[in-house]
Amino acid sequence: MMKKLSRKKAAKAHISMIKNQSTFPSPAKPLLIVISGPSGVGKDAVLARMKESGYPIEYITTVTTRPRRATERDGVDYHFVSPEKFQEMISSNELLEWAKVYDKWYGVPREAVKQALNQGKDAIVRVDVQGAATIKKLLPQAVFIFLTLPSMEELAMRLKRRRTESSLDLALRMKIAEEEIKQLPLFDYVVVNKQDEIDQAALDIEAIITAEKCRVTPREVAL
Repeated sequence: MMKKLSRKKAAKAHISMIKNQSTFPSPAKPLLIVISGPSGVGKDAVLARMKESGYPIEYITTVTTRPRRATERDGVDYHFVSPEKFQEMISSNELLEWAKVYDKWYGVPREAVKQALNQGKDAIVRVDVQGAATIKKLLPQAVFIFLTLPSMEELAMRLKRRRTESSLDLALRMKIAEEEIKQLPLFDYVVVNKQDEIDQAALDIEAIITAEKCRVTPREVAL
Protein backbone atom coordinates (compact mmCIF):
# COMPACT_ATOMS: atom_id res chain seq x y z
CA MET A 1 0.00 0.00 0.00
CA MET A 2 1.30 3.44 -0.91
CA LYS A 3 2.16 5.70 1.97
CA LYS A 4 -0.01 8.74 2.34
CA LEU A 5 1.78 11.99 1.60
CA SER A 6 2.46 14.12 4.66
CA ARG A 7 0.47 17.36 4.87
CA LYS A 8 3.62 19.38 4.16
CA LYS A 9 4.54 17.32 1.09
CA ALA A 10 0.96 17.44 -0.16
CA ALA A 11 0.94 21.24 0.12
CA LYS A 12 4.21 21.47 -1.82
CA ALA A 13 2.85 19.17 -4.49
CA HIS A 14 -0.31 21.27 -4.79
CA ILE A 15 1.69 24.50 -5.13
CA SER A 16 3.91 22.88 -7.76
CA MET A 17 0.83 21.75 -9.71
CA ILE A 18 -0.64 25.27 -9.62
CA LYS A 19 2.61 26.78 -10.88
CA ASN A 20 2.86 24.24 -13.67
CA GLN A 21 -0.69 25.04 -14.74
CA SER A 22 0.28 28.73 -15.01
CA THR A 23 -2.86 29.85 -13.18
CA PHE A 24 -1.22 33.02 -11.90
CA PRO A 25 -1.94 36.07 -14.09
CA SER A 26 0.89 37.68 -16.01
CA PRO A 27 2.14 41.06 -14.77
CA ALA A 28 0.20 44.03 -16.15
CA LYS A 29 1.70 45.57 -19.28
CA PRO A 30 1.97 49.34 -19.84
CA LEU A 31 -1.35 50.78 -20.99
CA LEU A 32 -2.23 53.27 -23.69
CA ILE A 33 -5.21 55.31 -22.47
CA VAL A 34 -7.18 57.18 -25.13
CA ILE A 35 -9.36 60.04 -23.84
CA SER A 36 -11.92 61.38 -26.28
CA GLY A 37 -15.26 63.14 -26.44
CA PRO A 38 -16.95 66.19 -27.97
CA SER A 39 -15.28 69.60 -28.01
CA GLY A 40 -15.96 71.46 -24.78
CA VAL A 41 -16.42 68.53 -22.40
CA GLY A 42 -13.21 69.34 -20.52
CA LYS A 43 -10.65 66.83 -21.78
CA ASP A 44 -7.74 69.25 -21.30
CA ALA A 45 -8.99 70.37 -17.89
CA VAL A 46 -9.39 66.82 -16.56
CA LEU A 47 -5.92 65.81 -17.74
CA ALA A 48 -4.48 68.98 -16.23
CA ARG A 49 -6.06 68.04 -12.90
CA MET A 50 -4.52 64.57 -13.09
CA LYS A 51 -1.12 66.18 -13.73
CA GLU A 52 -1.57 68.51 -10.76
CA SER A 53 -2.31 65.54 -8.50
CA GLY A 54 0.96 63.91 -9.58
CA TYR A 55 -0.73 60.87 -11.08
CA PRO A 56 2.07 58.66 -12.50
CA ILE A 57 1.41 58.43 -16.23
CA GLU A 58 3.10 59.74 -19.37
CA TYR A 59 1.03 62.58 -20.82
CA ILE A 60 1.47 62.67 -24.60
CA THR A 61 1.30 66.21 -26.00
CA THR A 62 -0.80 66.58 -29.15
CA VAL A 63 0.53 68.35 -32.24
CA THR A 64 -1.79 70.95 -33.78
CA THR A 65 -1.91 73.68 -36.40
CA ARG A 66 -4.51 75.76 -34.57
CA PRO A 67 -3.44 79.10 -33.06
CA ARG A 68 -2.23 79.09 -29.46
CA ARG A 69 -4.66 80.58 -26.96
CA ALA A 70 -3.43 83.18 -24.47
CA THR A 71 -3.35 80.73 -21.55
CA GLU A 72 -1.66 77.90 -23.44
CA ARG A 73 2.03 76.95 -23.47
CA ASP A 74 3.78 75.45 -26.47
CA GLY A 75 5.11 71.98 -25.70
CA VAL A 76 2.93 71.69 -22.61
CA ASP A 77 -0.68 72.10 -23.70
CA TYR A 78 0.04 71.35 -27.37
CA HIS A 79 2.92 71.33 -29.82
CA PHE A 80 1.92 74.25 -32.06
CA VAL A 81 3.26 73.88 -35.60
CA SER A 82 2.64 75.36 -39.04
CA PRO A 83 0.45 73.51 -41.58
CA GLU A 84 3.60 72.90 -43.62
CA LYS A 85 5.41 71.31 -40.69
CA PHE A 86 2.38 69.16 -39.92
CA GLN A 87 2.31 67.82 -43.46
CA GLU A 88 6.03 67.02 -43.18
CA MET A 89 5.29 64.99 -40.03
CA ILE A 90 2.60 63.04 -41.88
CA SER A 91 4.94 62.34 -44.79
CA SER A 92 7.71 61.08 -42.50
CA ASN A 93 5.30 58.83 -40.53
CA GLU A 94 5.89 60.75 -37.30
CA LEU A 95 2.21 60.71 -36.30
CA LEU A 96 0.30 57.77 -34.87
CA GLU A 97 -2.96 59.31 -36.09
CA TRP A 98 -4.06 62.67 -37.40
CA ALA A 99 -7.30 64.37 -38.32
CA LYS A 100 -8.67 67.69 -39.46
CA VAL A 101 -11.02 69.07 -36.83
CA TYR A 102 -12.85 72.37 -37.32
CA ASP A 103 -10.48 73.21 -40.19
CA LYS A 104 -7.33 72.66 -38.07
CA TRP A 105 -5.03 69.64 -37.96
CA TYR A 106 -4.39 67.56 -34.83
CA GLY A 107 -2.11 64.54 -34.44
CA VAL A 108 -0.52 62.21 -31.88
CA PRO A 109 3.30 61.92 -32.07
CA ARG A 110 4.15 58.26 -32.63
CA GLU A 111 7.64 58.27 -31.08
CA ALA A 112 6.47 59.75 -27.77
CA VAL A 113 3.91 56.97 -27.35
CA LYS A 114 6.37 54.27 -28.40
CA GLN A 115 9.08 55.48 -26.01
CA ALA A 116 6.69 55.56 -23.05
CA LEU A 117 5.42 52.03 -23.66
CA ASN A 118 8.93 50.66 -24.28
CA GLN A 119 10.02 52.14 -20.95
CA GLY A 120 7.15 50.35 -19.19
CA LYS A 121 5.17 53.55 -18.60
CA ASP A 122 1.45 53.97 -19.07
CA ALA A 123 0.68 56.68 -21.63
CA ILE A 124 -2.42 58.82 -22.08
CA VAL A 125 -3.49 60.73 -25.19
CA ARG A 126 -6.42 63.04 -25.89
CA VAL A 127 -7.97 62.93 -29.34
CA ASP A 128 -11.25 63.72 -31.04
CA VAL A 129 -13.71 60.89 -31.69
CA GLN A 130 -12.46 60.50 -35.26
CA GLY A 131 -8.92 60.06 -33.94
CA ALA A 132 -10.08 57.53 -31.36
CA ALA A 133 -11.67 55.45 -34.14
CA THR A 134 -8.37 55.50 -36.05
CA ILE A 135 -6.36 54.38 -33.01
CA LYS A 136 -8.94 51.67 -32.30
CA LYS A 137 -8.18 50.13 -35.70
CA LEU A 138 -4.41 50.39 -35.20
CA LEU A 139 -4.20 49.50 -31.51
CA PRO A 140 -7.41 47.75 -30.38
CA GLN A 141 -5.79 46.77 -27.06
CA ALA A 142 -5.64 50.41 -25.94
CA VAL A 143 -8.16 51.57 -23.32
CA PHE A 144 -10.77 53.93 -24.77
CA ILE A 145 -12.55 56.38 -22.45
CA PHE A 146 -15.35 58.69 -23.62
CA LEU A 147 -15.57 61.92 -21.62
CA THR A 148 -18.94 63.63 -21.75
CA LEU A 149 -21.30 65.99 -19.91
CA PRO A 150 -24.67 65.31 -18.26
CA SER A 151 -26.59 66.99 -21.11
CA MET A 152 -26.31 68.75 -24.45
CA GLU A 153 -27.63 71.89 -22.74
CA GLU A 154 -24.63 71.96 -20.42
CA LEU A 155 -22.29 71.44 -23.37
CA ALA A 156 -23.80 74.45 -25.16
CA MET A 157 -23.44 76.52 -22.00
CA ARG A 158 -19.77 75.60 -21.57
CA LEU A 159 -18.94 76.37 -25.19
CA LYS A 160 -20.61 79.79 -24.90
CA ARG A 161 -18.80 80.51 -21.64
CA ARG A 162 -15.32 80.01 -23.07
CA ARG A 163 -16.05 82.63 -25.79
CA THR A 164 -13.74 81.19 -28.43
CA GLU A 165 -16.37 80.38 -31.06
CA SER A 166 -18.73 82.49 -33.15
CA SER A 167 -22.44 81.62 -33.16
CA LEU A 168 -21.94 79.71 -36.42
CA ASP A 169 -18.97 77.78 -35.00
CA LEU A 170 -20.97 77.01 -31.86
CA ALA A 171 -23.86 75.60 -33.89
CA LEU A 172 -21.41 73.46 -35.89
CA ARG A 173 -19.75 72.10 -32.74
CA MET A 174 -23.11 71.18 -31.25
CA LYS A 175 -24.14 69.38 -34.43
CA ILE A 176 -20.88 67.44 -34.55
CA ALA A 177 -21.16 66.62 -30.81
CA GLU A 178 -24.53 64.98 -31.42
CA GLU A 179 -22.94 62.72 -34.04
CA GLU A 180 -19.90 61.97 -31.85
CA ILE A 181 -22.09 60.84 -28.95
CA LYS A 182 -23.56 58.20 -31.27
CA GLN A 183 -20.06 56.67 -31.43
CA LEU A 184 -20.15 55.73 -27.73
CA PRO A 185 -20.19 51.94 -28.47
CA LEU A 186 -16.65 52.36 -29.85
CA PHE A 187 -15.38 53.00 -26.30
CA ASP A 188 -14.70 50.80 -23.28
CA TYR A 189 -15.76 53.30 -20.62
CA VAL A 190 -17.70 56.54 -20.23
CA VAL A 191 -16.90 59.25 -17.66
CA VAL A 192 -19.32 62.12 -16.99
CA ASN A 193 -17.54 65.39 -16.21
CA LYS A 194 -20.18 67.15 -14.10
CA GLN A 195 -20.12 70.86 -13.36
CA ASP A 196 -17.68 71.67 -10.51
CA GLU A 197 -16.80 67.97 -10.10
CA ILE A 198 -13.64 67.81 -12.19
CA ASP A 199 -11.78 66.06 -9.36
CA GLN A 200 -14.31 63.22 -9.51
CA ALA A 201 -13.89 62.89 -13.29
CA ALA A 202 -10.11 62.62 -12.82
CA LEU A 203 -10.59 60.03 -10.06
CA ASP A 204 -12.93 58.02 -12.28
CA ILE A 205 -10.27 57.83 -14.99
CA GLU A 206 -7.65 56.81 -12.44
CA ALA A 207 -10.03 54.11 -11.12
CA ILE A 208 -10.47 52.75 -14.65
CA ILE A 209 -6.69 52.50 -15.04
CA THR A 210 -6.43 50.71 -11.68
CA ALA A 211 -9.14 48.24 -12.72
CA GLU A 212 -7.35 47.57 -16.00
CA LYS A 213 -4.19 46.73 -14.06
CA CYS A 214 -6.19 44.02 -12.23
CA ARG A 215 -7.36 42.20 -15.38
CA VAL A 216 -6.82 38.45 -15.37
CA THR A 217 -5.70 38.73 -19.00
CA PRO A 218 -3.68 41.97 -19.31
CA ARG A 219 -3.95 44.15 -22.37
CA GLU A 220 -0.76 44.40 -24.40
CA VAL A 221 -0.30 47.28 -26.82
CA ALA A 222 2.22 46.54 -29.58
CA LEU A 223 3.49 49.62 -31.41
